[in-house]
Amino acid sequence: MSDTVTTPSTVASEAGTIVLGDNQYGKAEVRLVRVDRDTRRHRVTEVSVTSQLRGDFASAHLEGDNSPVVATDTQKNTIFAFAKDGIGSPEEFAIRLAEHFTSSFDWVSGGRWGVKQYTWERIPTTLTNNASDGTHDHAFVKGGTETRTAVVQRAGEDVFVLAGLEDLSVLKSTGSEFHGFPRDRYTTLAETDDRILATSVKARWRYTIPDVDYNAVYADVRRILLEAFADVHSYALQQTLYKMGERVLAAHAEIGEIRFSMPNLHHFLVDFTPFGLENPNEVFYAADRPYGLIEGEVKRSGVAPEPRAWATVAGFC
Repeated sequence: MSDTVTTPSTVASEAGTIVLGDNQYGKAEVRLVRVDRDTRRHRVTEVSVTSQLRGDFASAHLEGDNSPVVATDTQKNTIFAFAKDGIGSPEEFAIRLAEHFTSSFDWVSGGRWGVKQYTWERIPTTLTNNASDGTHDHAFVKGGTETRTAVVQRAGEDVFVLAGLEDLSVLKSTGSEFHGFPRDRYTTLAETDDRILATSVKARWRYTIPDVDYNAVYADVRRILLEAFADVHSYALQQTLYKMGERVLAAHAEIGEIRFSMPNLHHFLVDFTPFGLENPNEVFYAADRPYGLIEGEVKRSGVAPEPRAWATVAGFC
């Protein structure tokens, strides 16, 4: 949060002068649904938007002077009003909000705008009324397990765009092994050359150029992630993570780096020996916790890091 403007107070203590550090504030998780009715075949977009402003807000903290404080309620209403003109991609919507707040209030020097988009799919139908291409024109079902995410950081005139997804649940019933790990007195895990591999992918990637077809690239990155998970014969979830990132970067020059947080959702073979039965990798119990947590970044060696893009983004990715 290097773009935050703070004013030191003059309060001193035995430990030294006390000053105000980096700060931001705003309205979190503004949930809205936009219905596009331009044609009889409607489109539904559901998002949750968080707006966080940075700038010269020292007087509010130090003196209780609210004259620079753009009310969080104002930020909420602005989000709703901007949705009236359409949302487009989550990245584009966040960029519009960033431009508005930094250009409308001189003391707002930057901020963080996060958007989560939830999936609605058209309901398949065999009827012809209010339908085309086998799907209904204005009836939808919540689809997919994943949520699309976008974060736009603005620092002065510099704009950074992170795209991503979370809760992308995937599972392979074979094609995964885990062996060759060190053993000590506390190791009880058996080695295996055939196991279930399951995870819930959380990923974020950083664009390095401003002109991107965000919807098209998102769709292709999602396709690549799923394809790589399915295709790679896995010796560890770490290896699968790297291959997923490698394939994304190989296909998209506009992406400088991609970060992953992927829990290893364990499936343990049920022991049927007390019942005199065999269990040839057919019946498992799914353990929700504890779980392995595999995290990592795959990046281009020639791309300079940009910590301002990742500032205040919680978790590994």
